[in-house]
Amino acid sequence: MAEMDDVRFRSILQHEIQSAVNYYDSEFSQERADVLSHYLGEPFGNEVENRSQVVATEVSDTIEYMMPSLMKMFTSSPDFARFLPRGPEDVKAAEQATDLVNFAINTDNNGFRVLHDFFKDALLFKVGAIKFHWSETDTTVNETYENLTEDELTLLISDPAIEIISQDVTEMGVVSPDGAELPMERNFSVEVKRTKKSGSVKLDNVPPEELIFSRRATALDDCSFIAHRTQVRAGDLIEQGYDADIVLRYAGYDDLDDEPERQARFEELESGDTFENADPTMREVLVTEAYIKADYDGDNIPELRRVVALGDGVEVLENEPFDHVPFALLSPILMPHRMVGRSVAEMVMDLQLIKSTIMRQMLDNLYLTNNSRVVAVEGQTNLDDLLSSRPGGVVRVRAPGMVQPLAVPQLGQSAFAMLEYVDQVRDQRTGFSKASMGLDPSTLQSTTASAVNATIQGAQLKIEMIARVFAETGCKDLAKGVLHLLQKHQDSERVVRIRGEFVSIDPRAFANGFDLTVEVGLGNGREDEKMAMLAQIAGKQEQIIAQLGPQNPVVKPSQYVNTLKRIAEMAGFKDTEQFFASGDQIDQQIAQGVQQQGQDNSAGIEQAKLEAEIALKREKMQAEIALEREKMQADLALRRFELEAELQLRQQKLAAGGNVSVNLPRQ
Repeated sequence: MAEMDDVRFRSILQHEIQSAVNYYDSEFSQERADVLSHYLGEPFGNEVENRSQVVATEVSDTIEYMMPSLMKMFTSSPDFARFLPRGPEDVKAAEQATDLVNFAINTDNNGFRVLHDFFKDALLFKVGAIKFHWSETDTTVNETYENLTEDELTLLISDPAIEIISQDVTEMGVVSPDGAELPMERNFSVEVKRTKKSGSVKLDNVPPEELIFSRRATALDDCSFIAHRTQVRAGDLIEQGYDADIVLRYAGYDDLDDEPERQARFEELESGDTFENADPTMREVLVTEAYIKADYDGDNIPELRRVVALGDGVEVLENEPFDHVPFALLSPILMPHRMVGRSVAEMVMDLQLIKSTIMRQMLDNLYLTNNSRVVAVEGQTNLDDLLSSRPGGVVRVRAPGMVQPLAVPQLGQSAFAMLEYVDQVRDQRTGFSKASMGLDPSTLQSTTASAVNATIQGAQLKIEMIARVFAETGCKDLAKGVLHLLQKHQDSERVVRIRGEFVSIDPRAFANGFDLTVEVGLGNGREDEKMAMLAQIAGKQEQIIAQLGPQNPVVKPSQYVNTLKRIAEMAGFKDTEQFFASGDQIDQQIAQGVQQQGQDNSAGIEQAKLEAEIALKREKMQAEIALEREKMQADLALRRFELEAELQLRQQKLAAGGNVSVNLPRQ
C-alpha cells in the first residue's frame, strides 16, 4: 500500500478536528461556562427587580474546601512520585529516576502551581490536563582567545557552537639557532560567540476549552485523536522557524474567543470583536497541535503522528511520527467507558440554585416583616401621611381602625429546616461538612472523641477517593511522561541538588521501565493515628538496633532515619535534611567504620587467641584443683561419719552391760 498523500491526510485531520470540536461544543462548552459562572457567584438571570438577588456559594465553598486537603496529600512529601525497581539491579537507578523526575516537576517547573491548576480544573470542569514536552534554550556567551596558533584556531572554529566575531593576526619572524631565517609564524587573537544549548522538561496546564479529543475515546491510551488548540502570536511562530508568509496569511483567524467558556473566563472578550493589531506579527493565529493515529506510511498499521496545523487543519506546518501522547488527564469522578468523568462542581450546582432561592425568599420575607404593608380605607386616610414613613410620624384618619397592618407569614422555621436539608444533601454528595472541617461546635461537644473521628474520617473518605483517582490516572501519566522525556532528550549527566546535596544523574543509564507509585498522604482525620503508628515503629526500630547492633539483618540505620524523616514530614517540615543526615550516608559510614575496625583488629587477632587459650587452660587447672579439693573434703567427712557411728554403737553396748569389741580405724 502506497504512502498516504498530503491531501488525503489533511482531509482526515480536518474531519477529526471538526468532529472533536462539535463534540466539545455539544457536551462541554456551555456546561463549563455555567460552572464557572456558579463558581464566581454570578447572578442566575432570573432575578426580579426590587427583590433580593443574593447568590449562595455552594460551588466555590465545596471546591475551596477540597483543594487544601488534596494539595496537602500530594505535596506534603518531597517525592511526588516514586519509582520502584523491578529487580535488584534496578534499585539505584529507580532511586535516581525518582530524584530526577521530582526535581524536574518541583524545581524546573513550579510543581505546586502546576498541580494546583491541574486539580482545580478537574474539580470544576470535569477534566484537568497537563502537556509535557522538552524545551531547549540557547545561551550565548562571548569569549576571547589570544596567541593561538593556526592549528589551535582551526580546532577552535571546528566547533559548530562557535561563531567568530573578530580576529587579529600577528606575524613574527623566527630565526633558527644557526642563524637561518624560518617562515613567518602567525598568531591569532579572536573573539568568539559560543552558543550553549540546554534543555529541560516543560509542563503546561492546558485550559479545558483548548483541549479537544475524539468522541470515541474511552481512555487516553486508546484515544485516536487528541489536540491542543490555542492562540499564538504570529511573531512567536515566525521566531520558532515557521514560514512567515504562511503564518501571516492566517493571522487574525481566531474562533476561540467565540467559545462560551472562554467568554466566561475572560469577561472583556466580546463575540465578534474585529479589532486587529496594527502590527501583523502581534496578531494571533489559531494553532492546532494534534496527535492522531493514521496509516500514513501505508503498512496497514496505524501509527501515532504529531501534526502542527494552522486553523482547523487548513495548513499543515509539521507532520512527523511520534512515540507518545504528551498529555496527562484526570477526572475526579470516573465514569466507566468514558475518558471524561464527572466534576465535583456539577454535583452541587443545583443545590446552589435551590439555596439561593430559599435565601432570597427569606430575605424578602424579612424585608416585608420589618417594613410591613398596611390596609387603609380609601378616602378615610391621608395617603401622604401614610406614605411618609418616619420615626414619630402622624397618620391622619377620619375614624379609628382606618389603617391596619397586613399580616406577613413567617417563613423562618420552615426555611431554615430546608436550608439544613440542602446542606445534608451536599454533605452526602461531596463529604463537605462543618464537622469534617472541625467547625461544628455542637458536633464536637456532644459526641465522644471516637465519634468525632469517625465523622471526620467518613467525610475524608470521599476526598481520599478523589485523591487516589488522581494518583492512579493523571499523576502517574505525568510522572511516566516526564521520565520518558528525560530518557529521550537528556543526553548528558546532570548535576542536581537533591536533599541538600549535589548529585550527578545520567538518565541514559536508567532501565527501560520501573514500577511507579504516587505518594498520597492521608486526610486530616487519620494524621494523629498515622503519627502514633510511626512513633511505635521508630521505637521498635530503636530497640532492635540497640539489642542487635547497627549491622543487624532486621533494621538498617537508614530505615530508622527514613522513619524519623517521615515523622518530620507529617509535622509539616519538608526539608528534613536540616534534622537528619541521609540514610545512605549513614549506612556507608557504618560499613566503613566496621571495615576500618576490622583492619585495625586484624593485627591483634592472634594475640587475642593466645590470651584466650591461656585463660582457658587457667580456668581448666583451677577447676581441677577445686574438684580435687572437694574430693578430699568429701573423704574426710565420710571418715568422720564412720568414727562417730562406731563410737555411738560402743556406747550403746556398754550401757547395756555387754562386752564390746570395737574395731576402730587405724590412724
